[in-house]
Parts: sequence; structure tokens; C-alpha cells
Amino acid sequence: MGSSDPTDHVLAAIASMRDGAEAEASQDSQSDAEKQAIAVIEDKPLAPEPPDGDGYFKVGPGPMASIRFKWTVRRVDDDTYFVDETIGEKSAAVTSGPMSREAAIQLVDDREADARKRFDDLRNEMAGRVAIAQVLRGESDEA
Repeated sequence: MGSSDPTDHVLAAIASMRDGAEAEASQDSQSDAEKQAIAVIEDKPLAPEPPDGDGYFKVGPGPMASIRFKWTVRRVDDDTYFVDETIGEKSAAVTSGPMSREAAIQLVDDREADARKRFDDLRNEMAGRVAIAQVLRGESDEA
């Protein structure tokens, strides 16, 4: 799990509330607001609900919005979906479809995962080249 994983945040909040609730319970002075907050967390499922398709989107990785990919699912009628792929804010969309809702969502997920893998590979390659250059120049991370 990455440091920005929403599950980590939810689990930390639950643990924090639980620790606080146990301390308050031992003093028997838990407020109504705390009780309601705990009830709200317990009522919500930890796993996100599956997307309905129309408007579902993902944005690719990258340091600049002007070159970042975005994939958006668009519903034309009840059973027909298209995926619009853009690069940056002002590019014309390249459209794929028609397809089912499941196929459109899968296409968006696959394209985003592929873009993220390529971005990570490129970043790792660049980091490796920097490390090699530092070794060749006699630099070291140890100080």
C-alpha cells in the first residue's frame, strides 16, 4: 500500500477513534458527537462501491497537467458506453467504443495501470542513471 492509500487513512482514523473511545469509556464520559462519528464509520463499507460507468474517470501519473492522460467513461444510451482519452487540458479526445459498461471501466483501469507502470519504469530508469553518474563522478550518498 502506498502512503496515499485511502484505506490507510480510514484505518488510522478508526484506530484513533477507537483508542479515544476506549479512554473515554473508561471515564464513562463519551460525548454524543463521538458516538455518532463512530456509528457513521461503522455503517460505511470500507470497499468502494463499483462505479456506475457514466462519468467514471482516471488520470494518469506525471509531473505536469499539460501532458497527463485522462480517461473518461461516457454513456450514450442505457447500454452503450464510450471512453474519451485526452492528453492535457485542451486536447481533442480520442474516443473508443461503443462497448458495455464493464468493458469501458476495464479499459479505463487498464490504460491507467499501463500508464502508471510506464511512468514508474521511466522514473526508475532515470533514478538509476543518476546513481550511475554519481558513482562515475565519485560522489556518494554517505556523508
